[in-house]
Amino acid sequence: MQSCSSLKEDLKLLDQRAYAPRRWSEEALRAYHRLSRYLKGSDGDRLRKLHDWLLAPITLWPIEIGDALRAALSSWRSCKSLTEQQRLLVDLLPAPPDKQACEIVARHEHEVQRGFYEHVTGPSAKYAQREAELKADPQFNDDWTRLKAAFKPSRYADGKGVLRRTMGIERNLRLDWPGRRPGKQAAFQTAFDAFCMRWHLYGMQHDAPLLLKLAVNLTPFATMIVIPAYWSFDPKRDIRWNEVARLHRARARQRQGAAIKEGREQRRQMAQKLEKLVTRAAKLDLHGEARHAFLVKELGLSPNTSDRTLRRLRQEFRAGHDADKD
Repeated sequence: MQSCSSLKEDLKLLDQRAYAPRRWSEEALRAYHRLSRYLKGSDGDRLRKLHDWLLAPITLWPIEIGDALRAALSSWRSCKSLTEQQRLLVDLLPAPPDKQACEIVARHEHEVQRGFYEHVTGPSAKYAQREAELKADPQFNDDWTRLKAAFKPSRYADGKGVLRRTMGIERNLRLDWPGRRPGKQAAFQTAFDAFCMRWHLYGMQHDAPLLLKLAVNLTPFATMIVIPAYWSFDPKRDIRWNEVARLHRARARQRQGAAIKEGREQRRQMAQKLEKLVTRAAKLDLHGEARHAFLVKELGLSPNTSDRTLRRLRQEFRAGHDADKD
């Protein structure tokens, strides 16, 4: 991704993404581009970093990036600087995923949005068989009829008539169980969650069951493989491991092993030197091309070295990891 991209280019990119991210990102993007020419110094670098994160697939967002960028821009407009807490937040964020990673994850998001996982799993015959059995099961239909009579669930469905169970989370450590909240909707959600567990569903659409699939999903922290409880799992046939590995490596391309230890140490030392040079450049009141030329020359790098390369080096140093990227 490029921090020097135009608003038009950014919006075009978001229009190509799954989940219509332009809806919640456009306001922050417009505000950023109105100020982008005035962004200077380390806080300017931080705002550019948030901009790059805003263009990353939402699957990889560790925090609500749009909110963070809007708050940071508000501070910049009023004080021409970020607060210390904002600086800390941005410095703690890892470097945004690169263009290749974004393209891989964005393609996966489109497949997930339409409930399609066959590009990372094997044939769907087990799913089709279970779905047919479920629809024909009189006990399932009786349970759904009772649930509709007790709660009139259609009032809680979305615009497509979809009802979803409560999402599972790591180790099932939920801060708030639906049943602890007052009201009819919470009572329905509790009953519906029990119904979905009994029949291995993630929800219902009108009167059609939405059966759980064997799925592979990315999160900001991990790659999850979800094997439904009803699934007779065959690790050799049910998962396309090469595709899963390719998806996982999209954002985990840090090379590992003793062979690159020396290179990482050299990169760490260069990052430390760069931090000192940035401070010197500020004291010399260097900006724009003059600042960049000074930094590149003092580091002994090619004059063609991009601003982005230097920003990435600084971000790695600040985040406390000096991983040598592929």
